[in-house]
Amino acid sequence: MTVRIHWSLPLDSGQQSASGGFDAGVVDVDTMISFAREAEEAGVDSLLMPMSCYMPDPIPLLAALLRETRRVRFILAYRPGLMSPTLLTQVINTLACMGQSRVDLNLVAGISPQEQAYYGDFLEHDDRYRRADEFLGIMQALWASREPVTFHGQHYQIEAATLGLRHPGDGRPYIYVSGASAPAKALAEERADCWLCYGDLPAKVGVHAAPLLQAGKEVGLRLHVIARETREQALDAIAEMMARPDEKHRAFIKDFVSRCDSEAVKGSFRLAEQYPDHWPSPYLWTGAVPYRGGPAIAIVGSYQEVADYIREYERHGIRNFIFSGWPSRDEMRHFCGGVMPLLQKEAVHA
Repeated sequence: MTVRIHWSLPLDSGQQSASGGFDAGVVDVDTMISFAREAEEAGVDSLLMPMSCYMPDPIPLLAALLRETRRVRFILAYRPGLMSPTLLTQVINTLACMGQSRVDLNLVAGISPQEQAYYGDFLEHDDRYRRADEFLGIMQALWASREPVTFHGQHYQIEAATLGLRHPGDGRPYIYVSGASAPAKALAEERADCWLCYGDLPAKVGVHAAPLLQAGKEVGLRLHVIARETREQALDAIAEMMARPDEKHRAFIKDFVSRCDSEAVKGSFRLAEQYPDHWPSPYLWTGAVPYRGGPAIAIVGSYQEVADYIREYERHGIRNFIFSGWPSRDEMRHFCGGVMPLLQKEAVHA
């Protein structure tokens, strides 16, 4: 299989419905461990550990999950501005030593001034990316050399930083950078291994991905998926998930997005509004976006149709896919049992 399949590990209730609210305020570590072990057995490459104010902090949970798994990797989503780059490097080195280097980093500059303010962060959009560039530059310098690191920038002042605990093998994590704006793409080209974006039509994604691919970077998509044995069953699943929409939650999301300055988030809503029937293509569905936000753009269809659509993205150079579902564990079972064997079979015969 030439594509890599990742899954978002639910840190909240697992989002049982495509049109429901968030069930926050619960930490169920045993369920997360069970989910991670099942994903590992199913052949999922990595599990995304998302971060948001309505979720538990991912770092202590990641430490627990590393001790309970053996192969699956973890992608830690984190934001500059919450801790110093030296400290986050130290945290990742510690986690990597605990888990056989199975920790990667998804650096997210932030999507909402409102939420950033919760943490005492009031930088404007482009300044957040300039800070992220300094942040990643310091981290990469700490990973690249045993010499003390000194940095004098606009956002960080670091003097002779050294870490006694190195990343295993003097390596570093694989780095993802998310975002659709020009500063996000520039940061990904300069500092990342993979640029992540939300779903869109394959040809459109290919246009945006081309400069990054030409620069030698990988490109990945953050999506949901609804895959069943037949297309009719997948459409029935959508009807069931949207049967009892939480309009109060939809209003909350609308207000939240109105305050966002993320081009990725705004772009996903523009895509949803552009197609009032919710179908930009026969296999791409946006109906849950007003309730769940940008990642809710979903590939929908039979197992074979979903596999074929993933291959369409792959033809445009996309090789990383971070999926979710409603409920996420059930959808992972459908995908890994029905779609993944087709992707593996097609790769063998390619």
